[in-house]
Amino acid sequence: MIKSLTELEYGETGIIHSIGEGVKPKLCGMGIRDGKIIRMDTKQPIKGPVVVTVDKSTTSLGFGLAQKIFIEVKEQ
Repeated sequence: MIKSLTELEYGETGIIHSIGEGVKPKLCGMGIRDGKIIRMDTKQPIKGPVVVTVDKSTTSLGFGLAQKIFIEVKEQ
């Protein structure tokens, strides 16, 4: 199942499937790129920022940026 990063639940992990072209260079510089495993740590209510971990790096992303990252998660 493919979800936007903003749709992941707390602690949910998946593999980055695709990233919107306009933001890809910025995110690649942060280590967020296709094929990487990403975990949702926290997200703020009402379209606030999300905090994610990729490899051993934790970072915060704005809601609009996070909506352009698509994650493949295993259905449980």
